[in-house]
Amino acid sequence: MNSLSLNNLLTAIYDPLNTIYIKSGGEITSQGDPGIIGIIPPIAPGNFGSKTFRKEFNLRYAYVGGAMVGGISSVAMVQALSNLELLGIFGASGLAPEIVEESVVQLKNSLAIERHFGSCLIHSPHDPQLEERLIDIYLTHGVNLIEASAFLQITPNLVRYRVQGLTELPDGSIMAPNRVMAKVSRLELAKRFFSPPPAKIVNALLESGAISRDEANLSQYIPMAQDLTAEADSGGHTDFRPANILWPSMIALAEEYTRKYDYLHPIRVGVAGGLGSPQAFLAALDLGCSYFVTGSINQSCVESGLSAPARELLAKASQTDVTPAPAADMFEMGARVQVLKYGTLFAPRANRLAELYRQYDSVDEIPPKERESLEQKIFHKPLEEIWSETQSFFSQRDPAQLKKAENPKYKMALIFRWYLGQASRWAINGLTERQTDWCIFAGPAIGAFNEWTQGSYYEDPMNRRVGDVALNLLYGLAVLKRFSLARDLGLVPDELPLPLKPLAPEELAEFI
Repeated sequence: MNSLSLNNLLTAIYDPLNTIYIKSGGEITSQGDPGIIGIIPPIAPGNFGSKTFRKEFNLRYAYVGGAMVGGISSVAMVQALSNLELLGIFGASGLAPEIVEESVVQLKNSLAIERHFGSCLIHSPHDPQLEERLIDIYLTHGVNLIEASAFLQITPNLVRYRVQGLTELPDGSIMAPNRVMAKVSRLELAKRFFSPPPAKIVNALLESGAISRDEANLSQYIPMAQDLTAEADSGGHTDFRPANILWPSMIALAEEYTRKYDYLHPIRVGVAGGLGSPQAFLAALDLGCSYFVTGSINQSCVESGLSAPARELLAKASQTDVTPAPAADMFEMGARVQVLKYGTLFAPRANRLAELYRQYDSVDEIPPKERESLEQKIFHKPLEEIWSETQSFFSQRDPAQLKKAENPKYKMALIFRWYLGQASRWAINGLTERQTDWCIFAGPAIGAFNEWTQGSYYEDPMNRRVGDVALNLLYGLAVLKRFSLARDLGLVPDELPLPLKPLAPEELAEFI
């Protein structure tokens, strides 16, 4: 192939909606030419992933903007995704129930009636009443999809949500109005979501009157989660699993459990963690994912609930500018989250608190000099004042926590959790005087995205809109698939790179 023919071919590959007809010598020709030796078909960005997933949620694209704590995946973000026929999940975790209710009502009223959205339900082992109240809100307002995150076990409230409203249709299939999209990174947890709701919990709900006899019976023919997101190395709660190991294992397990329980509809597996470039999307697609879930990259978009200064920090991060830190909601259990380390000292300070918690049984055991350092460098207040604020909060939110805090070790945990919880709010609110303490959840995907967008329209975070980001990634995926076909046909050299930068909105509109 001469250089002119190669350049023409590469130019054509960048338009994924047109068919490319190629004749001997690598020249592009038209349909009907008798010399055609190869065809590169159009690949629409809307054709990726599971067709049934797109149909069930009335989507054009099998793309999900996953939930991010404290409303970072905001009402505005969910609306923006929905308007482009993408699926958005509202970040309800860490918000008061009344704010969650107000937000989901706003989404129900503002989105087109046929548009779906979801809201987060994060496992709250220390606050089951919160989980119960959120489920009540979702059921009351007809929120028909929840993203279940950080669950270590199947809980009664999760089962109640899934099972209520189950109906057998005339053809024998089961209509399940309430969908659970589980987010897990361990096979043993995936097995629980791939299985039917636990019979013991179902029977207890039946006895309490929370579900009907018919609902209880039908529950044993459906999985707890029809859709499960296999979460690799990511922001927030993460087990730092390698994507190319985790994703195929989850997909194979889903196929096994679909056969085991003879489900009418196959379990779908989406992927998350590390999706910051079209190349990562291509790897996920080739591994067999049903849908894509992004998170860290969306935080840097203008619709994000994160403050503008925090978004600017994210936009400057590299892949190595993330690090583990203790999780506020599961601090005593030793759970970890992944956070940004660029421009903040949150991670080392939070890790220091975790070390002290393991070392001592109460704040009174902490040596005076160490305690003074904590008060001056981390809390900026005496620990007595922190405890007073903590008591005031839980006396309104969950008085049972104060009873448990009669145990000095647990009291210390609540004091330390004050810092861990406040740090993310300081970042959301852009509290500049506490910038060194900002907790910004992020995985290495943000670094990959920043590398991809360097020198482009999207290098500036003020130009990052969540819909443009999503469509660019899917457009890039389509181009890469076409380029792969051309390489497989021997039309381009194996070592030839494909320059692929994101398109500005007006350019992108031509190809979507």
